Amino acid sequence: MKAVGLVTEYNPFHNGHLYHLQTAKRLTQADVVVVVMSGNFTQRGEPTIVDKWTRTQEALANGADLVVELPLFDAVQPGQRFATGALRLLNDLQVTAVVFGAEHPAWDFERLVAAEASFTAPAFTDYRATYATQFNAALVQQTGVSLVDPNDILAFSYFKARAEHKWSMELYPIQRRGSGYHDQSLQTTLASASAIRQAVQDRTVIDDVVPAQTAQDLANLSVIPNWQALYPLLRNHLIQAPVTELRHIYLMSEGLEYRMKEAASRELTFDGFLHAVKTKRYTFARLLRLCLYTVLEATQTEVLNAQPYHHVLGFTAPGRAYLHALKKTVQYPLITKVDADKKATLMNLDYRAGKLYQLFTPVEQDLKHAPIIKLSSKKH
Repeated sequence: MKAVGLVTEYNPFHNGHLYHLQTAKRLTQADVVVVVMSGNFTQRGEPTIVDKWTRTQEALANGADLVVELPLFDAVQPGQRFATGALRLLNDLQVTAVVFGAEHPAWDFERLVAAEASFTAPAFTDYRATYATQFNAALVQQTGVSLVDPNDILAFSYFKARAEHKWSMELYPIQRRGSGYHDQSLQTTLASASAIRQAVQDRTVIDDVVPAQTAQDLANLSVIPNWQALYPLLRNHLIQAPVTELRHIYLMSEGLEYRMKEAASRELTFDGFLHAVKTKRYTFARLLRLCLYTVLEATQTEVLNAQPYHHVLGFTAPGRAYLHALKKTVQYPLITKVDADKKATLMNLDYRAGKLYQLFTPVEQDLKHAPIIKLSSKKH
């Protein structure tokens, strides 16, 4: 069976994702669509609008055959580690191609990756600008290409990860269609995920921009997860924990533990806290990730030493057949049900993240939760 891989967040699953999925299958003539999807927190470190099981159902209802969770230690990361973690799982699952959206799919991403090899460390030591800003300035100087759109950055990261690890899958950038990444308009049926999330918060009708399963799930949503709801936990931990403990948190660096502790003592809202901590050196995304790792008390050692695994969230009949054919050849553990041992060891960080997300839902996120099985071929 030939498999095509997709790397996703589906926050939430919308018409653009449906186009991506259908195009990937048509482009590669694959028998099976394998989706590696972030869990309950996005790459930026924000809680997803609905939980990973709901998003798995949406994916299976619209053509995905196998959905595997990207562990949090790879999912809540900058583009390069995010891309590397996702391709590592897809490579182990023996996909022959990965299809992803890009703003400029015709760019020679391999040339850009090769150009990066000539960069020198001093180019990224300006504390008045983020690493991303300094990296892009060096890339423009070297190639004339400005790598600023989120999907282009991920495309670059996929090509770089494949080159570094010598993986053999084909990479297919396709033109991203519809609204821009940050566009808040619902004037097209291919609206952005951020526009849809805002519309849900505003109680605006979204039936034209999402498939039926997603529309139903979002119509039933009573609580919209956000960082303001998590801020009391973060604030209390920052106030109570000594700086000697905080400095071991993953991504904590350059005295941020002092800056965050002082801001937490003053700011009563998460937005106020985030702006009090923000400097030109750090992006909001970097700080959001740090906030999540702080609440989870995830240390540098824990994240950097984490081992990959395949947590299976759901599958169709073809997906189940594909899994069955692979189960004796995959390198990483194949987990279909989280038991007490996995909860305490290999999957402990994701288990803790699931418990944190249960502030927004009564659904158990990991322990003894079986994969979603969709054996009918009927699309909703």
